[in-house]
Amino acid sequence: MTTLLTYLTTRRGGPADRFLEELTEAQRRAYGQIPETVGYVYHPSFDSPTAGEEWFGEEAQQVEVPAWTHFPEVGEDVSARPAARMALSAAGEARLFLQYNYARYRLAGLIEAQRRRQWAVRARQMIVWYRRVIELQAKLVGANMALVLAMAKRTRIPNVDFSELVSEGNMALLRSVEKFDVSRGFKFSTYACRAILKSFHRLATNTGRYRQHFPTEFDPKLERSDYDVQRHERQRDDSVDALREILARNRAALSEVERTVLMERFAIGTGGKGRTLSEVGKLVGLTNERVRQIQNAALAKLRAVLDEDYLVA
Repeated sequence: MTTLLTYLTTRRGGPADRFLEELTEAQRRAYGQIPETVGYVYHPSFDSPTAGEEWFGEEAQQVEVPAWTHFPEVGEDVSARPAARMALSAAGEARLFLQYNYARYRLAGLIEAQRRRQWAVRARQMIVWYRRVIELQAKLVGANMALVLAMAKRTRIPNVDFSELVSEGNMALLRSVEKFDVSRGFKFSTYACRAILKSFHRLATNTGRYRQHFPTEFDPKLERSDYDVQRHERQRDDSVDALREILARNRAALSEVERTVLMERFAIGTGGKGRTLSEVGKLVGLTNERVRQIQNAALAKLRAVLDEDYLVA
């Protein structure tokens, strides 16, 4: 996800404006995390002049969110038992979602204004609203984490670990928090459970498709070693280097015709593609059969020198 600071820097083709110098180090880090765009679910109450004071003022009602102590990495055979867990009331849930979306609504407006002209004062306001968005999102997710485990324990997908199932459910829960419209009158659990189960269905479909293409699990113990292949490559490279040295110094006592035939037939020193017997024959003025005889004789001389240098102790 592109941040607003990255977008503005890229659009301007250089560093951001000097207003960043007016921010503290902590504020610059927080400002650098604000996304380029922020979505929200609109509610008519957001247009009220007193909405900000109502949702986030000093006398605004605070919603107590039940503490969640069960972590996804705990195995599926361990029951989730939050300590002194309270139930989040429908009114408290609705208020949290309205606060969350109002904070995103205000942040989206500030981002749009900041695109037109960057101010340090506005940047500080954006940081405040962004932190509120993150805090409220964490509260909503924490209050509904039990939904993921409840759905995961009732779902069985072959070849899918429980932790992977929980991870997929957590992502679905995050998306549900972003898209839920509290004004429709439904409970969030109804909406989220459906989204979580749909994500499990997609995971099962993708896993089944993957298994069709890769039916066997990777086993490192069965992985074939490439030692022999690498050794062969090294030996071949050494032989090529030795052959080039023999040809360069003519240690095999090759005639000029023999050297020409070998150089052209096997593209030695040119790096291109070797010529055919017919092409080499036209080059040196000999028949195809005569070129083949010269080639075999020259190769025999080269092999003798190689055997003497590398195979004889």
